[in-house]
Amino acid sequence: MSAADEVPERPGGRPEQEPDAVVWVLAGPLTRARVPELCARLRNRLHGVEPGWVTCDVAALTDPDAATVEALARLQLTARRLGSRIRLRDAGGRLRGLLALTGLRDVLPLEPSRPPPSGLQPRRQPEQRKQVRGVEERVDPGDPVP
Repeated sequence: MSAADEVPERPGGRPEQEPDAVVWVLAGPLTRARVPELCARLRNRLHGVEPGWVTCDVAALTDPDAATVEALARLQLTARRLGSRIRLRDAGGRLRGLLALTGLRDVLPLEPSRPPPSGLQPRRQPEQRKQVRGVEERVDPGDPVP
């Protein structure tokens, strides 16, 4: 897979909020030299398409740096110029930290997280218990006084 590949959603995968949303898998490292190529691919993909979301799956960016953040910001700028927006999927802790440090957390929004499917479903509400009445606490003469 190259640095950015458009992939369709897998059956059983996460459903998109928009049925025609573009999903890109970004694999690293993203270098400054690759930015023009990535932006050109994004422009080609979005040319003539109705504006919407581009979801960038960034789970494979395991060692992000300033160049990674710059590449993502330039992709966002390219998408916005075409009327679309980018959101990040599965951003790791280090990438989240870099986005916060650079002040780009609001510029590059994260896809709303979904809890992983556990297969367990709650069946009923917890049991409601009655308060026990008539219970008195005894004081032991050997207990220290507070």
